[in-house]
Amino acid sequence: MELAQQIIDGNPTALGQGITLLESTLPEHEEQSQELLSECLPHSGKSIRIGVTGVPGVGKSTFIESFGKLLTSQGKKVAVLAIDPTSERTHGSILGDKSRMHELAADENAFIRPSPSGGTLGGVANKTRESIILCEAAGFDIILIETVGVGQSETSVSNLVDFFLLLMLAGAGDELQGIKRGIMELADVLIITKADGDNTVKVKNAAMEYKRSLHLFPAMENGWTPQVSTCSALENKGIDKVWNTITTYDSQMSASGWKNENREKQNIYWLHLAIKEELGNKQYNSLVAEGKLKDLEYELTKGKTIYQLLSSY
Repeated sequence: MELAQQIIDGNPTALGQGITLLESTLPEHEEQSQELLSECLPHSGKSIRIGVTGVPGVGKSTFIESFGKLLTSQGKKVAVLAIDPTSERTHGSILGDKSRMHELAADENAFIRPSPSGGTLGGVANKTRESIILCEAAGFDIILIETVGVGQSETSVSNLVDFFLLLMLAGAGDELQGIKRGIMELADVLIITKADGDNTVKVKNAAMEYKRSLHLFPAMENGWTPQVSTCSALENKGIDKVWNTITTYDSQMSASGWKNENREKQNIYWLHLAIKEELGNKQYNSLVAEGKLKDLEYELTKGKTIYQLLSSY
């Protein structure tokens, strides 16, 4: 397949076209996208996959631009997969993340691709996993996945990446936020952002609170101790420390075999999810085709619960 070879040769235009093909919902594109993945898969797997998440306004795009520029200055090739929320009303997405990283976007060693979430929960898009494979086949050393930014429920990204980076704000109920489960206990590093100007003291205090809170969480299966750090993307402070932490983590996990083991577990997770979704879609389409969906809707209005209705199928 010519497109696959162009991606493997490092053509960024071809990479963008490949991701567009993956994201297409047209039936005629499905076979082409699967062929593309099959040809690119043997050339993937050599990157460090990093998830970047946090609440809206925490500065994810600003951090990624500063972090990305640090990596490209060291000769690394960086791909950013930015997930943009899809409107429930219009089903459209702004896809404006690239405009907020204009310096990194102009870097020849960087590739930025905004993608719509398409209503997918968990902060990532339907084809993010497959897009990672294409980026790795194109020779990118670091893959950054910037999630939608929905907060505590944004845990799906942890099943896509090697390293999970959670950005937090100071003065946002630090003690309470620090003891929440879910996303907090999945993070490998907690970064308190915007450590500049009058906010510096608040950031330091917040970092201390989070460090205390992390002691309440159970130990990680891979033996890693989650870190808490601070940074200012605007002043470019603390960004190099984040990278040093990630390289230390990657070296330890690669040496212990955890990195490969974890990726295998992630592949199994996505297999199970795909099976559930595919079977669910087939059952739904079958109910629509047979005209039974209207009957179920009618029964629901008459007082039956959803569980009662589904238990008969």
